[in-house]
Amino acid sequence: MLRNYFKTALRNLLRNKTYAAINITGIAIGLTAFWMIALYVADELSYDRFHANANRIYRVAQHASWEGGNISQASTSAPFAGSLKATYPEIQETTRILQEGGGIISYNNNPIKADDILFADANLFKVFSFPFISGNAATALAQPESIVLTESLARKLFSDPQKALNQTVYFENNYPNRVTGVIKDIPGNSHIQFSGLRSLPAGWTEGWQNFSVYTYLLLKPGTDYKKLEAKLPDWAGQTIQKMMNIKDYRVELQPLTSIHLHSNLQVEIGANSSITRVYIFIAIAALVLIIAVINYINLSTARSSTRIREVGVRKVIGSGRRHLVGMFITEALVMTVVAAAAAFFLITILLPLFNSLADKNLTVWRFGTAATLTVIIGFALLTGIISGIYPALFLSRFKTIPALKGQMGNLANNILFRKSLVVFQFVITAVMIACSMIIYQQMQYTSRKDLGFNKKQVLTFHIHDRTVRNQVAAIKTQLLKNPLIEGVAAAGNPIGNNNLGTHGFHFEKNDGSFSTSSKLAQELVVDAGYIPAMEIKVSQGRNFSTAIESDKYGAALINETLAKELGWTDPLNKRLRFKYGAGEIGERTVVGVIRDFHTFSLQHKVEPMVLMMPPVASMEDNLYVKINNSHTKEALAYIENVYKQFDKSNPVEFSFLDQNFARQYAAEQKQEKLSLIFTVLAVSIASLGLFGLAAFTAQQRVKEIGIRKVLGASISSIITMLSKDFIKLVLIAIVIATPIAWIGMHQWLQGFAYRVDIHWWIFGLAGMLALVITLATISIHAVRAALANPVDSLRNE
Repeated sequence: MLRNYFKTALRNLLRNKTYAAINITGIAIGLTAFWMIALYVADELSYDRFHANANRIYRVAQHASWEGGNISQASTSAPFAGSLKATYPEIQETTRILQEGGGIISYNNNPIKADDILFADANLFKVFSFPFISGNAATALAQPESIVLTESLARKLFSDPQKALNQTVYFENNYPNRVTGVIKDIPGNSHIQFSGLRSLPAGWTEGWQNFSVYTYLLLKPGTDYKKLEAKLPDWAGQTIQKMMNIKDYRVELQPLTSIHLHSNLQVEIGANSSITRVYIFIAIAALVLIIAVINYINLSTARSSTRIREVGVRKVIGSGRRHLVGMFITEALVMTVVAAAAAFFLITILLPLFNSLADKNLTVWRFGTAATLTVIIGFALLTGIISGIYPALFLSRFKTIPALKGQMGNLANNILFRKSLVVFQFVITAVMIACSMIIYQQMQYTSRKDLGFNKKQVLTFHIHDRTVRNQVAAIKTQLLKNPLIEGVAAAGNPIGNNNLGTHGFHFEKNDGSFSTSSKLAQELVVDAGYIPAMEIKVSQGRNFSTAIESDKYGAALINETLAKELGWTDPLNKRLRFKYGAGEIGERTVVGVIRDFHTFSLQHKVEPMVLMMPPVASMEDNLYVKINNSHTKEALAYIENVYKQFDKSNPVEFSFLDQNFARQYAAEQKQEKLSLIFTVLAVSIASLGLFGLAAFTAQQRVKEIGIRKVLGASISSIITMLSKDFIKLVLIAIVIATPIAWIGMHQWLQGFAYRVDIHWWIFGLAGMLALVITLATISIHAVRAALANPVDSLRNE
């Protein structure tokens, strides 16, 4: 019996090649999209799960708010780790990571830039499972000036990673580090990425309010982290909260495996993804596949009139409904298996492109050959059953005698169901079109919005050699001799990387007293040339001046946001105090207020900011150079040549400010591209189904069209007759899709502090595109049917 089912299914597919091609193509595209997104989602959900104790590792984060300000940071201060472990016996280990270990690393005068080297506590490998190739995990970071390299960095330095152990590498100013271990490269699904780990300097410590480290806890087996978290307010009240003198403060314990998808705090250790984005892609994958399944159901039920006599004959010769259902489901299964084979071929071709767009390294066999084949076959069979069950039940229900006469009975419910499925298809496509347009708009907005400074043709590069930092004035003078260089400035950090530090300040009130509680503000060290070079507007007071010696140690600039939050009626000459060094108190006077400018991407609002001149040359470690936009290549060559005169050992590596900011939108830009691609796929599959329905409708009404033409109907009226039913369905879909798309995009845009408005015309344009696609799809058959000779259609039975 089963063999007969397969033979019948193959014969039907070969007999109806157009119908088979439409269904197989649609399901193959749907399966391809679903498969690739499934690989993407599986990778996103796997982050940090490779650690042996992943379910017992937690990161400490902090949240605080006060009048005029708040923080929600992934970083903490250095004393957190030791104090927490000493207070709570549930904590087995604590370890800290500091992102300040990178720079130029060299061996045998072979300098390599490695900005992704971290400082870490000696017990880091007791918490995290990073496999060692050589060295001892227990002692690798125990001694000062030790470094553990990843396999890739060891290969760059020593050619052979096996030769790296016990060798000495050098950082800036010939600072030595002995290689005490080599570990395998960090997996891509780790939220912590690095090429090397250095031991924290001996005696290193920072104050409670310097939030520069990431603190991780390894809890003892069986510990409920929520119960531990509930105890932390008492600890915070006696330590950090008391020192900050604020009432609203909370410590959060973040499960390691949830950080990548559920954490979007300030000062993240790396760029995280979003569970919302994962949900969006799951929805897209499911919807694309659903559209393909709907195509099969629609076309199968629409073609029921061509198979009704077959059903009658089979019933006469003894086939029961169970046998007919089995035959039609087998036909669907054959089709989906063929489609699955085609999907495998498409994935093999398209996966490298998908990896490039998604910034992944996915493989078809990610879960192993046996598991992958099992899932593919199982999913193909499931898709086939889902696709075929309704057509099978529908076709097998016809009664024998009416079926032999070609009588189908009352099909009103079936027609309504089929029309509902078409509406559902175009609801999906209209939503995806509208969403793609809004995502594109937001991405354009982020690239064009005024950031409060001129980012065009401004590049930055880091000065690694501390002795060269003492010659910044000479470098600037030499650079400005060339007319291609329009401005030069020095600062403590490049902006646009979402990693600018914050500091706690005590500000003078309007009555002359100082606030008892500290207020966090971004801190940026800049020279007097920074404001003019960046074309930042000074709204009150003045800029720093090299002619005023006291500016170097006693002046400060603040942004408008800080002035507003402090409620200062007149910000000029107001004072601010801060701690530095070994607890010394510094004081500066506000000499100017600058217009707000963005230091972070537009996902973040402009934060309060304090700018100060560098009191020592070592703090001028980043140069900003504004170059002529018509001679970029020549300007870069000149900058490199000048810098080499001062620093012969370290390479110059430029980073344009607009590229810094663009990198912060990488995830959204990937989402934009992938959403557009899958929107095109969804529209294509829906159009395929519409194409098949239009062809079948035109074929079924061929005699009616012939009679209408004989009676004088025009070609345009015939086309209108065949098109209007489909147009009505698409218009209904647009009405339903509009609020769905608006709600979805409104929620998505909440991830940006600065965003576009959602305008009505976007949905109108999306609807127009859906209508144009519909008309273009069905017009082929409508025009062909309208132009056909009525004599041929009326003469042939």
